[in-house]
Amino acid sequence: MSAPASRYFSFRPRLLDCLQTYTRQKFVADLLAGLTVGIVALPLAIGLGIASGVSPGAGLYTAIIGGFLVSAFGGSRVQIGGPAGAFVGLVYMIIVQYGLPNLLVCTALSGVFLFVLGAARLGTLIKFIPHPVTTGFTCGIAITIMLTQVKDFLGLQLGTVPAEFFEKMDALIRALPSLGVATVVIGLAAVAIITLWPKAWGRYVPGSIVAVILGTAVVYFAKLPVATISSRFGADAFPNGLPAFHPLVVDWSHLVNLLAPAAAITMMGAIESLLSAVVADGMIDDRHDSNQELMAQGIANFTVPFFGGIPVTGVLARTATNVRNGANSPVAGMTHALTLLLVVLVAAPLAKFIPLTVLGAVLIVVALRMGDWDEFLLLGRQAKSDAAVFLVTFILTTCFDLTVAVKWGLVLAAALFIKRIADTTHVIAHDEEASITQGHEPVANLPKGVLVYRVFGALLFGAADKLDSVVRRAGADTKVVILHMAAVSALDATALNALETLQEKLHRHHRHLILSGPHTQPYFLMDKSGFLDRVGSENIVGDLEAAVARARVLLPEKKPGAASRPPF
Repeated sequence: MSAPASRYFSFRPRLLDCLQTYTRQKFVADLLAGLTVGIVALPLAIGLGIASGVSPGAGLYTAIIGGFLVSAFGGSRVQIGGPAGAFVGLVYMIIVQYGLPNLLVCTALSGVFLFVLGAARLGTLIKFIPHPVTTGFTCGIAITIMLTQVKDFLGLQLGTVPAEFFEKMDALIRALPSLGVATVVIGLAAVAIITLWPKAWGRYVPGSIVAVILGTAVVYFAKLPVATISSRFGADAFPNGLPAFHPLVVDWSHLVNLLAPAAAITMMGAIESLLSAVVADGMIDDRHDSNQELMAQGIANFTVPFFGGIPVTGVLARTATNVRNGANSPVAGMTHALTLLLVVLVAAPLAKFIPLTVLGAVLIVVALRMGDWDEFLLLGRQAKSDAAVFLVTFILTTCFDLTVAVKWGLVLAAALFIKRIADTTHVIAHDEEASITQGHEPVANLPKGVLVYRVFGALLFGAADKLDSVVRRAGADTKVVILHMAAVSALDATALNALETLQEKLHRHHRHLILSGPHTQPYFLMDKSGFLDRVGSENIVGDLEAAVARARVLLPEKKPGAASRPPF
């Protein structure tokens, strides 16, 4: 009888469960939370769009369409989706290297990848990404975001800012003499308002919105020489209507070149959205469906490129704002998207006068708050390996790009993990005079010609070479080798191959191998491969005492004057 289809594929948005017990009171709370988050998201969506190298409209359409789809189909009650600061450096790099049309293709491809990951129930794999890797590229992303805002925040007279770190730094330093005093004053004032705005008031009117309104009013009425959205991107740069559908332009001959950046977007989106959902779970005492969340992210990322949008992910700052303002269900996230749409339809003529330095101030504050800066203070207290992974990931993220940083960060973390596992695995020999203990019961009087090894820990590929010591220790008088495996928690194919090599060498020289006390996983792996048959079922025993008894049976009776066999 076949297994039910739900075992292999399940698509059930959290919205459906929430609506079953939905009330008027919950709707009012969701409505107010959604309106508040929409106001908070407005300057972020515009600023992130500009920082990523696209138009303000692209950032807004991403928040509107992507945010609505993430809430409608997601696996979290309170997750807010939209453009994220984590993508700024990656999106900017892809646009510079491949062009905007190919960025849209990469985003759509990542949507397919994300949906497949969720449909294949691989959402829980996010927990295997080491903490030093995530904190390293989070801090690196924060630095990247701040560097992208230096030009507009200081009002530098500079053309296109290079994507590469060292070229970017050189260009910014050379342009410092051209900074605009009025621009810097407005930007610093915006930073002060955002950071000093009372938290109690921020529940109703966020400091970023106050900074945007006051900064826009001062620049407009005082006629200050400060760059705005309209002066930089043109009067029609800010959208004033519903987004139009545009088919993607795909160059099929070069599609394979886009797989790497699409995979980078996929990985970043999965990490960012699921980490945000995990944090939100702790705030509302709930548990999200990570697979459903990935499928929702996939739907959103596949859809937004057809309307000019950039990558979508769950965003922690807006999600936390949603929770703090009383959100109960995905309706709040959908309301946030509709609030942004209302702004586009009604307030577009005013939004185009927003100064770019104010948007830069908003993003700089966001970057400062998103970085795990305490990690630098804890470097001296951490293991050197963890500190190395964190620093390598941080430096590569800052100086190169996220694709390189995450790839090498994961490689380094995996190598260090393997080393740690290998370091906890021990193969200890006991000579014939030693008293061999199993639990609390000693087994003494080990017969001459019997060599006993106790194996501790996981016997995996990183530690398989430790079995070589068995061969090196076996001398001319060794007739039987006992491997006591009661403390072996796991066995893999590489270590099994090492065991097979050991057994073959022993058999070739007419010596015997006895396995004592193997646990379930190692036992079934050895049985499935046929290794136990080659060793012989009579040489697989339950404890060390039985192994020694079996060894006595296998020991040949030495005839007077008989020569010993040569060692290996």
